[in-house]
Amino acid sequence: MYKDKTVCVVVPAYNEEKLIGSVLESLPKYVDKVVVVDDHSRDKTAEVVNSCKRTLGEHLVLISHGKNQGVGGAIATGYKWAQDNNFDVAVVMAGDGQMDPDDLPAILDPVVEDNADYSKGNRLFTGEAYEKIPKTRYFGNAVLSLFTKIVSGYWHVADSQAGYTAINKKALHVINWDDMYKRYGQPNDLLVRLNVYNFRVQDVPVRPVYNIGERSGISVPKVSFTMSWLLLRLFVWRLGQKYVIRDFHPLVFFYLMGFALAPCGFLFGLYLVCLRILYHPVSATSALFAAFLFITGLQSLFFAMWFDMEYNKELK
Repeated sequence: MYKDKTVCVVVPAYNEEKLIGSVLESLPKYVDKVVVVDDHSRDKTAEVVNSCKRTLGEHLVLISHGKNQGVGGAIATGYKWAQDNNFDVAVVMAGDGQMDPDDLPAILDPVVEDNADYSKGNRLFTGEAYEKIPKTRYFGNAVLSLFTKIVSGYWHVADSQAGYTAINKKALHVINWDDMYKRYGQPNDLLVRLNVYNFRVQDVPVRPVYNIGERSGISVPKVSFTMSWLLLRLFVWRLGQKYVIRDFHPLVFFYLMGFALAPCGFLFGLYLVCLRILYHPVSATSALFAAFLFITGLQSLFFAMWFDMEYNKELK
């Protein structure tokens, strides 16, 4: 137990035979249960985990998927196990050794002390991040974090893709884990779901760990497309659930007006520029109208974001 709270660590693992053993051996003794979810690995991950049972005994549980479900699916399986066994806190630590066990108390404290319902690591707080994180992933993470602020409503949260997290019993029992996104966008999906239910989220500085033998199977072009579509769907879903169905807020109208007017103004302005270059001068009133549409649209979007930020400022 940690400060009188039972702790379950969920370890999603896919082809982690080289690192999973060291991850399990490094976990602190106050962890009550470790649930490794083998996501249909093609290597000896399950065998390595079973060999660790000699030292960890009943504290270690192995769940094997019959088919690969993605990291989000593996985490959902672990969460449901922690939910069914009534744990106070469920922590997610990857099986590739990229999450430092020394940071675990900092991740647990906000949840255990009831300052947050969900805490997550933030690797970007430290000065080491730019030096240690591969540059493509660093900038990709920064861009995704920016858009996730808008999509999720948690404007204070950064490093949205960090998977080192802790969640309390209340949130664990409210979220429908079967509906959570199963692949790379799972952290973004979960933040949106937490926001709809007004759960408090807190960022915690953690040490970035890289170049220890981990492998990344992320395809940047593929992820860029799927994540863009996922974030758009999550954004629309959150606005409908939070500001239309469960409550009402006029920011919905500001977003609608912004998304309608800004593109219209931009496209009309682009048309006028092409007309001016290729054919003949355009009237001043047409140019002013295009500017009016575009500026009004941008202002509406900024007002909507500001309203959203104010509405959610207590959730930290």
